[in-house]
Amino acid sequence: MKSFFDPTIRALNQNLNLRQENQNIISGNIANADTPGYKAKTSNFEQAMRDALDLTENVKLETNDQEHFGSKGAEAVQADVYDDPNGVESLDGNTVDRAGEMAKMKENQVLYSASIEALRKKIGMLEYGVSEGGGNK
Repeated sequence: MKSFFDPTIRALNQNLNLRQENQNIISGNIANADTPGYKAKTSNFEQAMRDALDLTENVKLETNDQEHFGSKGAEAVQADVYDDPNGVESLDGNTVDRAGEMAKMKENQVLYSASIEALRKKIGMLEYGVSEGGGNK
């Protein structure tokens, strides 16, 4: 079944979903900053999203079923969550860098807002096309 939305809108939507997941990971890290033995978590969704966008732009896979590999593009991107290998362990075994996590949170919020704005502009262009191209003249 064909989607009404173009690949850009679907990619922005998935980006927003993954940024929300990333925000949850960062929030969890901050909440556990004082928990002994807690290992900070991270995800690789940004690299996976870049790879998916390169795949959909540069390589067109022929599929005849929506469930075939490559037919979903950016919507198929899933974030892998794992212990942050760059974490420095404190005396109690905790690897959360509170200041670093706060910086990640701010960056994620800015990128989330930018994605929202890009989505608004894209939908605005669609609305303009529908209203101006309706043949009401």
